Amino acid sequence: MIEKARQLLCMALMCCLISIPETFGFYVDITYLESAVEKGAVCLDGSPPAYHWDMGYDTGMNNWLVHIEGGGWCNNVTTCLDRSNTRLGSSKKMVEQVAFSGILHNEPQYNPDFYNWNKIKVRYCDGGSFTGDVEKVNSKTNLHFRGARIFRAVIEDLLAKGMSNAENAILSGCSAGGLASILHCDKFKSLLPKSTKVKCLVDAGYFINSQDLSGTRRLEAFYEDVVNTHGSAMHLPRSCTSKMKHSLCFFPENIVQYIKTPIFLTNAAYDSWQIKNVLAPGISDPHGAWHNCKLDIERCSSNQIEIIQAFRLEFLNALDGFFTLNSSRGMFINSCYAHCQTETQETWLMTNSPMLANKRIGEAVGDWFFDRNQFQEIDCPYPCDKTCHNRIFV
Repeated sequence: MIEKARQLLCMALMCCLISIPETFGFYVDITYLESAVEKGAVCLDGSPPAYHWDMGYDTGMNNWLVHIEGGGWCNNVTTCLDRSNTRLGSSKKMVEQVAFSGILHNEPQYNPDFYNWNKIKVRYCDGGSFTGDVEKVNSKTNLHFRGARIFRAVIEDLLAKGMSNAENAILSGCSAGGLASILHCDKFKSLLPKSTKVKCLVDAGYFINSQDLSGTRRLEAFYEDVVNTHGSAMHLPRSCTSKMKHSLCFFPENIVQYIKTPIFLTNAAYDSWQIKNVLAPGISDPHGAWHNCKLDIERCSSNQIEIIQAFRLEFLNALDGFFTLNSSRGMFINSCYAHCQTETQETWLMTNSPMLANKRIGEAVGDWFFDRNQFQEIDCPYPCDKTCHNRIFV
């Protein structure tokens, strides 16, 4: 029963990508990193890693944004085998083009601070937030747990293609990619020239170790399987793994205080993915009482809202290690029911985008990166924020 529950959770974890409205995006071709194969830096099925690169120009020619795709995790041989037959485990299954929007947009009206930067979207095909590194490959499954090697191979390839001359650089990511941008933040900085201004942006990657409706810490057990399956421990911060169980160092709340590189966190306090999959997963709601609430927060009962408000407080308490008056760190914690807000134009930067302190996310991130203004804002509780684009799930 426990194994089945974990597998069901994993399948849910694979479905947390956000679609990008075609109207506000443009398409970028895929680059397969064939040279990584000889280094053993490969996807779950042994295929080469891949990324999409929109080249910088003019004043942005020496500025680089490396954005990591999201898509959950796989936690054992069975779920990783399933994943290896999808675009989240094999570059053979990836489309040739993806849409760039939001922080990846190339027009100044949609992305004024980063539009002409080199913008790279790293495809996610290892299932372990780029932390895995298992040398042995089982001949029966042919599964490769090599996420950490993929990360390094991609960065080394970009350095050879001009990032070694970077004046400014950002490592960012959404969801599981946002978690990766935390876990690899200091490593990213260490691989770049000392003269480069480096910061990290985390979008919806601050997963907390919360109990579900039944009182079970289901994500903690799931992460333990992920770390063990992928051999992730050696690529988690030693400052954390020396003090606690390795799997707990997959939670940002336990590692963020040790990260030295400046970080900006954008997250909904009512993260829709965490509410659906961590707070109220189907296994803890056998009669489906939360079904409508999870689809649309406006359809939650008063009792459900009370539980969700408690989740928000738990999320804010988990930020204790992150929050600091130090201006090198920024945060945009709004009270929307959303997950991933930097990749989508409607939530990144448009006239009706979500706002805090009269700033939209794109403006707040730009001010933070270029040191124009310190931005550390936490929204008032739901439903006070009328600027939200609360995503309705169908």
